[in-house]
Amino acid sequence: MPREKVVRVWDEREVIYPPKRWYYLKEKREKALTIMERLADFDPHIYGSVARGDVRKDSDIDIVIPFKVPSYLIELALEGIPIQARRIVMATPWHLIKGHIEIDDETTITFPLINPSDRELEFYKWGGMIDIEGIRKNKRVPGVNKKLILIIPTEKGHVEREVVGRESEVAKILGVSVELVKERVHILTRRDAIGRTGIYLNEEVPDWKAFEEFLKELAERDPNIRRKIRESGGI
Repeated sequence: MPREKVVRVWDEREVIYPPKRWYYLKEKREKALTIMERLADFDPHIYGSVARGDVRKDSDIDIVIPFKVPSYLIELALEGIPIQARRIVMATPWHLIKGHIEIDDETTITFPLINPSDRELEFYKWGGMIDIEGIRKNKRVPGVNKKLILIIPTEKGHVEREVVGRESEVAKILGVSVELVKERVHILTRRDAIGRTGIYLNEEVPDWKAFEEFLKELAERDPNIRRKIRESGGI
């Protein structure tokens, strides 16, 4: 892959994409769209680098359904598509409980198993989030990557800006709360300082069980899961 051209623009960095990067973006979006069209009734969105455009060959394809849907409807819509794994995931005892359907090593469909809060939905806008029509129209959206760099799409690639010290500006660009930006800055800078601390819950769902049934079993033996379900209004 050719080296990206980097140009300093005032206090920004402009990145010009080589043809290979545009090819990877097109390839990953076409793959995502095939799956999203199956899920069209559930308002699927892409989030992360495929929404922003700053993909690499090994970038993940992350599809999210932004509201609680019975899992059997999602699986019914995906009928005929091979599935690698089904998981229930929870980042910390205070975070959203989510279902993951892993299509392959790079493609995952995420959906909430309990009612998400506004803050929890803002998380996806933080990284860049775009709906099926945006993908069809080849749009790209701004978002923040894992290095705490704001990616703003341009016609030739993107512009990068530091997030730290610009929290209010970043919140306005992304359409999220300043509190979320500050929270993400704190979490990611702390992670850099002490290292990744792991994930609270990452359980594979048995083939013969529904997500919701298995979540009830997990809740029976874990008070943090029970508390989170109760606070959200139930499964």
